[in-house]
Amino acid sequence: MTAQPLARGSTSRLAIGGQHGPVPHTLLGYGMEGTVLEHRDFFSRGSFALVILNNTLPKEAPILWELARVRVCADGGANRVYREMPSPAERFVPDHIVGDLDSIEPNIREIYASKGSEILDMSSDQDSTDLHKCVSFLRDSSRGDEVERIVVLGALGGRFDHELGNLNVLFAFPGLRICLASDENLVFLLRHGVLHEIRARVGAHCGLVPLGERSQSSTTTGLRWNLDSTAMAIGSLISTCNVVENEVVKVQSDVDLLWTMER
Repeated sequence: MTAQPLARGSTSRLAIGGQHGPVPHTLLGYGMEGTVLEHRDFFSRGSFALVILNNTLPKEAPILWELARVRVCADGGANRVYREMPSPAERFVPDHIVGDLDSIEPNIREIYASKGSEILDMSSDQDSTDLHKCVSFLRDSSRGDEVERIVVLGALGGRFDHELGNLNVLFAFPGLRICLASDENLVFLLRHGVLHEIRARVGAHCGLVPLGERSQSSTTTGLRWNLDSTAMAIGSLISTCNVVENEVVKVQSDVDLLWTMER
């Protein structure tokens, strides 16, 4: 079906695989340089906070580490940094280690504490995940635009209940620009009432899912199977296994949507 023109209103631009930034093409594997989410400087040096969870790190983790303005490990994510980042280990000392602190190995905790990492024990809060704690910490810090853009590594793959908890964080902090990145996928939230322009690799598989609530009207252009003021809901129609057909994809919805895209 053919999509109708998108309504006027606020616009956000999200480029994937364009030529607008310093991030190497290996970040997404699109064969082009630069990746920008929401703003063209999303992945530029010093413009985002990096959060590392206790899961296998993607191969571009060292590049993102160098570009990030602040690095936060969620509890056992510190173990991953210590063991999976390249040598020398002194290059990769987290600024903060946040969480219940029941997964970080005692010797690794001691090493990073001796090198100046701030360690924050939030075990008194048993109602939120370690990622939620990290994002809350960044949001409430006095670090300016660090809290506006957050890249999360280790959020996808592994235990499915952990993945659900990580997706929940996107909806819990809709005002922050959070990207969950792995070797295979990118996931982020598209706010409702905004015309999103996504510059993407033609042929990439993608999906739009109203995980939080039913959408009465979602519209897209630039996809193989476009939505035309289409209703979507979990348990009914959702847009998965879709394919990018144009370099610019436009999305607008009456509810927040998860956008997923293969790398």
